[in-house]
Amino acid sequence: MTKKQLHTLAKSWFKDQGWKPFTFQEETWEAFLDGKNGLLNAPTGSGKTYALWVAFVLDYIKNNPDYKTKHKAGLKAIWITPLRALSVEIAQAAQRFADGLETQLTVGIRTGDTPQAERAKQKRKMPDLLITTPESLQLLLTAKGYEKVFKDCTAIVIDEWHELLGSKRGVQTELGLSRLKAIAPKLRIWGISATIGNLDQAREVLLGPDSQAFQNSILVKANLGKTYKVESIIPETMEKFPWRGHMGLHLLEEVVPIINNSKTTLLFTNTRAQCELWFQKMMYKHPEFAGEMAMHHGSINKETRLWVEQAIRNESLKAVICTSSLDLGVDFAPVESIIQIGGPKGVARFLQRAGRSGHQPG
Repeated sequence: MTKKQLHTLAKSWFKDQGWKPFTFQEETWEAFLDGKNGLLNAPTGSGKTYALWVAFVLDYIKNNPDYKTKHKAGLKAIWITPLRALSVEIAQAAQRFADGLETQLTVGIRTGDTPQAERAKQKRKMPDLLITTPESLQLLLTAKGYEKVFKDCTAIVIDEWHELLGSKRGVQTELGLSRLKAIAPKLRIWGISATIGNLDQAREVLLGPDSQAFQNSILVKANLGKTYKVESIIPETMEKFPWRGHMGLHLLEEVVPIINNSKTTLLFTNTRAQCELWFQKMMYKHPEFAGEMAMHHGSINKETRLWVEQAIRNESLKAVICTSSLDLGVDFAPVESIIQIGGPKGVARFLQRAGRSGHQPG
């Protein structure tokens, strides 16, 4: 198939969904089909998953014309995400497109939540796309015979690169990338990042400043506007802050009307302790929220976290009090309002959280 035919194939699938691909998505498909590495800069909720996964599937079809009848099993692409909560969303979107084009590509998840039986199954037969975290990738790279598992890998995507960049997990990701480059000669590296002040430097760190990958790379920017309306809730009487343990609970009654007036609200706290205290106090003062409000943080068991995420999607929860566990990319279109309790770690994180509101293109 020619590039034009491949683009038409993807566009027809988009049309069947009632969508139209954005310019940045088509630019990403073009660059990937040309064999380039790169960094994709796009706002949250703009369809970044379909920009890169579609590109990979089109490239697979291009190299395997008989893709509908023949399929060679084995790991072909890796998607690294900083959060476990993101993996289910990405897997669903990826499998939907792969099935829509009648490919036989499979998608699997490997995180701390993955059951032992599923891990054993993956050891025998890896999926075509593996969605994993930096920590789980490191563990896979220490397994016996890992070179055979990764040698035919042709693409790796590092999601939310702005969140990993400059952190210990970012260094862990870079080390994993360095090893993968050595054992998978056909590997193409792509990062996805929200807007940060040093995009060129972010691409340089991702690919290596003097590397061949960097020389053969591109920065794709999405020109999509998203307007944020930010309001500060300030107490009527300003008192001195306590020396420690400030939780912001004195503003609880100011928050309740926002929850009542919104379809669904996410309340972001900065620590798990703060999250639990807010939930307890809210239930104590407003028992009418019982069954309509939940908590979400990294220490809550997997089943409960998945239930909360699904309950947000199907609008059966009025509010969720959470930590950074729901910071990134999870597709919650029903969310109308975001409340940030206390100061976030930075402006980028604040905008990331604000982006949970109306998380969809446009």
